[in-house]
Amino acid sequence: MPKKTIGRIDKADFPTLDLFDIDIKIDTGAYTSSMHCHKVVEEDNLLKCLFFDKEHPNYNKKIIVFKNYSTTKVKSSNGIVQSRYIVKTTIILFEKKYKIDLTLSTRHEMKYPILIGRKFLSKKFVVDINLKDLSYGKKVLPKQ
Repeated sequence: MPKKTIGRIDKADFPTLDLFDIDIKIDTGAYTSSMHCHKVVEEDNLLKCLFFDKEHPNYNKKIIVFKNYSTTKVKSSNGIVQSRYIVKTTIILFEKKYKIDLTLSTRHEMKYPILIGRKFLSKKFVVDINLKDLSYGKKVLPKQ
């Protein structure tokens, strides 16, 4: 199956999280994909996450509860290793639904709330850094 070309930034939908038209940045320097989560609380074997950020108005201010989650170690570009929660969800790009693993982190100071890393991109996409919003540009908008 041929790989799709994706640009350096785009918008994606995360239907199981009820998040739509969320800004994403393609980060070939990152292995894992990461999502900004305002608050994460683990209780009663559940992971409760608040997706809220005044800088990202499409974040819906809802609490999403994950029954299945784990932790992983993530090494940042500055060499610091963090333990992060990792959740499985779906992402829609180019009108196609894909499974994706996302680590949860506080990215409130970052321009893009979601980074898409090599683990997800591999065997599906090739990145052209001169392009942007290729998937969003092909999105079929609902009829009104």
